[in-house]
Amino acid sequence: MNAPFKPESLPEWRLDDLYVGRDDPRIETDLASAVAFNTELKALEGQFVAVRAEPKVLGERIDRGIELYELALNKLWGVGAYASLAASTARDDAGWAKFEADLRARASQIGAESLYFTLELNQLEDVEIAAALKAHPAAQRWSPWLRRVRLSRPHELSAEAERMIVDRAPATANWSRLYDETLARLTSKVGRETLTLPDALHRLSDPDVGRRKAAAQGLAKALEDRASVLGLSLNTLAFEKQVEDRWRKYETPAQGRHLANEVDAAAVDAMEAAVVEAYPRLSHRYYALKAKVMGRKSLDYWDRNAPLDAASPRVYGWDEAKSMVLDSFEALSPTFAETARGFFTQGWIDARPRPGKQSGAYSHPVTADRHPYVFLNFMGERRDVLTLAHELGHAVHQTLAAPLGTLLADTPLTLAETASIFGEGLVFERLLAEATPADRRALLAGKIEDGLNTVVRQIAFHRFETRFHAARQAGELSVDQIGGLWREVMAESLGPAVKLNPGYEYYWAYVGHFVHSPFYVYAYAFGNLLVEALMEKRREDPAGFTPKYQALLAGGGAQTYVEALAPFGLDAREKAFWAAGCARLERLVDQFEALVD
Repeated sequence: MNAPFKPESLPEWRLDDLYVGRDDPRIETDLASAVAFNTELKALEGQFVAVRAEPKVLGERIDRGIELYELALNKLWGVGAYASLAASTARDDAGWAKFEADLRARASQIGAESLYFTLELNQLEDVEIAAALKAHPAAQRWSPWLRRVRLSRPHELSAEAERMIVDRAPATANWSRLYDETLARLTSKVGRETLTLPDALHRLSDPDVGRRKAAAQGLAKALEDRASVLGLSLNTLAFEKQVEDRWRKYETPAQGRHLANEVDAAAVDAMEAAVVEAYPRLSHRYYALKAKVMGRKSLDYWDRNAPLDAASPRVYGWDEAKSMVLDSFEALSPTFAETARGFFTQGWIDARPRPGKQSGAYSHPVTADRHPYVFLNFMGERRDVLTLAHELGHAVHQTLAAPLGTLLADTPLTLAETASIFGEGLVFERLLAEATPADRRALLAGKIEDGLNTVVRQIAFHRFETRFHAARQAGELSVDQIGGLWREVMAESLGPAVKLNPGYEYYWAYVGHFVHSPFYVYAYAFGNLLVEALMEKRREDPAGFTPKYQALLAGGGAQTYVEALAPFGLDAREKAFWAAGCARLERLVDQFEALVD
């Protein structure tokens, strides 16, 4: 029996432990503190290079300089997080939009005063920094952060050029704001109903094919009507990136993201190649099987995530979802469950869909001296339960890494998705273990579809971005050109069993990562396949796995992904690693096929 689902009873977060409103005097106090920390740091300008021949003095100054840098960031990021969190649930409120934009501009100006710091540190040679850290051991804790800073050394510009980029950032960010506000105001007419973007996307999983089709076509029309604005935002931000990349001498548009992730481009290329090679055995094969189950020769694109039959899907109440996630976390470690439980009891989750709230889900870490907040639009579906587990996995990861401090807790994307996808896996294992034989096929289908959405679909997104940014070098792309690239790449990934009906060419327009975080998307596939390998290690040795895994999460960004995976005997730089992850997903398709036959 379906659990009662009452959207009005879902939690909204309380942000008053950050600030109580836009006029909270603590906002100005914290901004003033950031100015003070930056002023003290600014007074050290030139004094790092000046003592490069005095290791002990240099070590002391590096230690104090980074400490001041982090203290200032804690204040700026805390205020910035508040503005972002509050605005994300009120994208239709001009007051919050102005507050967020004005605050971003002020924070950029304050932060720009310490811009010289990393540039000056990168004027030092490796041997000079090594000698300084050895002479002043307290500074050695900053080694991982210094390692990351120095990755950008070959791509840094003059101090004046770097300052100009920072000063321009708020104006550039307004294109992202325009994109967000356009989508937040988007509604689609579906019969007599008016659906928001989250409502329309949710309807694509409806058991009734007529309702799915109507929602898909209504959303396609709504996106088409706004495609010129959304396409202009994407084109403009891509051009801004193109200019900066050229000045920084990046060899490819993705290189900056690879450096930020501390990942070898060869590892990403190997992952992409392994996934694309597996398309026929994964997505092409599965969607053909799904069409067979549904009595169809092929699927329309709005059937891709549809239930296997027309029966109403299982609906989960909020309390039921909460218990399922916490019990699953408890089975791994009481620490994980207890950490996640605090987000429910303290009011740090916003789950209720409502007008003006943006689509999607995230866990915002804020700063290491605060706590994360979890954001999602809970509709009561199985996927929403897994999304809750996903975001709470992030939140637990962020909490465990917090003792390192904001700079070192910041985790590269190559590892940032690990705990979130692992959390989903734990909940799925519980769902499958408790399933009746009749439910097992639907659960396997859901798990496979989640895997395809996280691996195949995200690699397809990555390939779309790669082709789009390559084409953008020759000039602005029209909406039709963008749509053509989108259809080409998605058809390649989905295979012949899925029809990309008219209107699908506009569906690129709602994928926010293309605008906000270019080349972010491969991290989802990276994380999913990595988690498959970790869960295999857990099955081999449950008792020995948990302490190693907890240490990986608590390490935040202090280790590279190569170092973090070494205790498990894993090496993600090898294509065989990625092929093995694809093979594990393929085995699920094997199990599904056995149930179909």
